[in-house]
Amino acid sequence: MSVALDIFLERGFEQTTMEEIAMQVGMSKRTVYARYEDKAALFKATVRRAIESYTVPRAALEAVASNDLRETLAAVARLRIANIATPVSTKLQRILSAQSYRFPELFTAAFEEGAGPTVSFLRDLLVRHSRMGEISVAEPHRAATAFLSLAAGAPSRIIVSGNSLDEREIQRHIRFAVNLFLLGVCRR
Repeated sequence: MSVALDIFLERGFEQTTMEEIAMQVGMSKRTVYARYEDKAALFKATVRRAIESYTVPRAALEAVASNDLRETLAAVARLRIANIATPVSTKLQRILSAQSYRFPELFTAAFEEGAGPTVSFLRDLLVRHSRMGEISVAEPHRAATAFLSLAAGAPSRIIVSGNSLDEREIQRHIRFAVNLFLLGVCRR
């Protein structure tokens, strides 16, 4: 599947052929068609597999959680940015950007399935700290999504565009995003 994703990314959906993919993966065209009805079905399966790789598992999120909300938010942001920086995730973001008009359901799935566990974890974290009286969050799901966008959005766009961010700049960005977010949800 990684080979197919690379070919789709390099050549685009329109220019990629089933023959080319079959040749690159060492299969006959007939074998590829036995597994996938057409190029769109292969593309969807390829992207779905990449989405699975893009997802930060709940267990990894739980592993970085602590009683310190600020530190937990920063750790989650670091995890998300590191995940986005992996080759598969970067390729996924690029191909989704290029083909979202043709396959809008994949773009939606990438957010819901790829970012969903992180948003869910953050929502639960915000609800817990809100109940403890540390913060005030009326819409925890929306706040979780906003935090993720604030903390990981800009770094991910830079990474996906092919530019690099050094670790110090990532840490500065995360610190700024966490502080800004907490100012918005702190009890007054």
